[in-house]
Amino acid sequence: MRVTVDVVGEGTHEVEVGEGGTYADLLEPLEYSRHEVSIVVDGQPVPEDQPVEVDRVRVLRLVQGG
Repeated sequence: MRVTVDVVGEGTHEVEVGEGGTYADLLEPLEYSRHEVSIVVDGQPVPEDQPVEVDRVRVLRLVQGG
């Protein structure tokens, strides 16, 4: 399954996730830690250990260097 991952303020990525893949699996190719982001679907945060059920998510970075 191909999922569009919109990292707010940083661009959009297409990520391939296998059957049974979780939202956390979407972060691996983007090199974000699950501790520094929230994954949002339809305006609501989703648990990272849940299977991916949509074709588009938003990723909000919680911690940014400065």
